[in-house]
Amino acid sequence: MAANTDTGSDSAAQCSRHIVDAFAHYNAEFRAITRRAPQRFDARDWKGSQRDAVERIELYDRFVNQTIAELRERLGAAAGDRALWREVHGQFSAQIQELPDPEFTKTFFSSISRRMFGTVGVAPDIEFVATELDPLANIRSPVGSNSYLNHGSLSLLFEDLLGDVRFRSPWRDLDKSIAHVTSEVHAYLSGRGERREVSKVEVIRPVFYQISRAYLVGRIVGREFVTPLVIALKNTDGGVLVDAVMLAEDDVSIVFSFTRSYFHVDLERVAEAVVFLKSIMPRKPVSELFTVLGRARQGKTERYRELMRNLDRTRDQFVHAAGERGLVMVCFTLPSFDVVFKVIRDRFPYPKTVLREEVVAKYQLVFIHDRAGRLVDAQEFRRLRFPSARFAPELLEELRRETADTVHEDGADLVFDHVYIERRMTPLNLYLRAAAAADAERAVLDYGQCIRDLAYTNIFPGDLLLKNFGVTRHGRVIFYDYDELCRVTDCNFRDVPPATNADDEMRGEAWFYVADNDVFPETFINFLGFNDEQRAALLHMHGEILTAAFWRSVQQRLREGEVVEVLPYHPHRVRVASSL
Repeated sequence: MAANTDTGSDSAAQCSRHIVDAFAHYNAEFRAITRRAPQRFDARDWKGSQRDAVERIELYDRFVNQTIAELRERLGAAAGDRALWREVHGQFSAQIQELPDPEFTKTFFSSISRRMFGTVGVAPDIEFVATELDPLANIRSPVGSNSYLNHGSLSLLFEDLLGDVRFRSPWRDLDKSIAHVTSEVHAYLSGRGERREVSKVEVIRPVFYQISRAYLVGRIVGREFVTPLVIALKNTDGGVLVDAVMLAEDDVSIVFSFTRSYFHVDLERVAEAVVFLKSIMPRKPVSELFTVLGRARQGKTERYRELMRNLDRTRDQFVHAAGERGLVMVCFTLPSFDVVFKVIRDRFPYPKTVLREEVVAKYQLVFIHDRAGRLVDAQEFRRLRFPSARFAPELLEELRRETADTVHEDGADLVFDHVYIERRMTPLNLYLRAAAAADAERAVLDYGQCIRDLAYTNIFPGDLLLKNFGVTRHGRVIFYDYDELCRVTDCNFRDVPPATNADDEMRGEAWFYVADNDVFPETFINFLGFNDEQRAALLHMHGEILTAAFWRSVQQRLREGEVVEVLPYHPHRVRVASSL
């Protein structure tokens, strides 16, 4: 089928319209799932919230693959006609100009064309180049929001604000919630020495939902100052109440973290909300804001654009990431860009027995799982191209030697068939060596809390060595090495059998049978590089995670269908792992 004939033009028009319609159907279903969130919150149906989160994440690939299959069936042999696709690309661009968030539609088109042609690097003739897509460039109007003016009483202002929040569930004690918000705002502003008057509070109109909590997201505006305002709402047996008020940028950033599940919030124009969120979290990358709002594929596009812009304006080289070299992944970073790149090795040395397919499956599990603020969101990229000259010689040599099945040289470039990109953190073992004693102890205690939080969400890290955990700029400990990760409910947690004689205790190996899924928590402490003070602090605060009884009790709760919450609030307000 020749693209320069009338028939070809007709085919191009039909294909472009088909892709526009396919995205519209995807977006409608995405929003339909999102709009279930208020009903889940009212019914306290947290299992349903978790199912919705997985369904919505899987929606994008389902629509892309379905659209590709339909186009191949329609076009037949012409499906690979590049000239035809150039015309499709042009007609598609003209058809989407007036759509909300048109860059989302362009990303959808590029996902289809890249898979159709197996594009390596970029193909500007048949895709929309990410470096040329700026979803915030043409924002002309603010996100839909409500403004509440201060007429001399913050209490009355927050009475108006909370009074506008409508659920089927009643407020448990509206006056008490109003007083709580007013008190927190007064205390925070006073603590900062802020004496200028609050002019108004602006709140994004749609409510944000994340598994078990609803959030009002806004900002406090005064004369020449702006402060974030995020109010967490909890639905209890007795009704809805304010559970926490977050006003510091760091606290709000943790709620919108790359380690948490995506929000369900029904936004007509997502980019407008990103502009608003960027105003209260200026250090948060735009890519992560799109991602945490559920637009994970657009978040990937933005991260790629951020990376390419960084490469254009810098001259530093990719180097090995800080920390011990992994047996499963080659990990590297660009000092000027705050991410880590992970490439699966061709072969895994002893004692690793995991297969490549299993590693990929574990990363996919984390992608759809409730990350509970303790698992980093790793983005999966394919067929990326970088200049070989930007790689340090020792890293380039390791990639050639260890990842030849995945990384190929093409002229002056390296082509990565498959790579994960995630936010860079300080490996916990390195952090503990350099930190002051008080900071180190806080990190040790948060390491224990991290393991608890993962357990409550049915995740067992498998390998608890400190090198597999990182510390964020907020001081939170995050797990990021997934090759040994598994579900708590798939493990058999056992007590170490008593030794039958003195020789047993002296052996370097177990004197008893150990199955593949057997785990002995009391042995964990033997492999952790804590000093005496850090070890004592962990045992004092989190000693029970070193007992099989703790893990078996968590297993029982999970198997009985209980959802255990792990909240993203600042530690001084967190209610750790309370039952819903």
